[in-house]
Amino acid sequence: MTPTTMTFFERFEADILSGKKTITLRDEAEKHYVPDSVVTVSTFEVGREFCRLKILSVEPVLFDALSDYHAEQENMTLDELREVIQDIYPGIQELYLISYQLVDA
Repeated sequence: MTPTTMTFFERFEADILSGKKTITLRDEAEKHYVPDSVVTVSTFEVGREFCRLKILSVEPVLFDALSDYHAEQENMTLDELREVIQDIYPGIQELYLISYQLVDA
């Protein structure tokens, strides 16, 4: 079944809406997003909907392979990106890079 929703921490909302954040890195439990599908996005904390995103691609990526390019797409430095990922997914090595574009807010 194709997922129709996605959540983000509130701190990422402004970057998503401004187009500064164009990817998300998720664990295996969230690898089932389908390219060309559209998902409704809400805040993780309270479930407030704030936009819709079109999924462009879903690709596996290793934590150790993350680069400045990935960090730029997340609108942060590589050190910040690695720290955020380890805070959310402690010890994770295999991630899924989901790229998207804003459909509407």
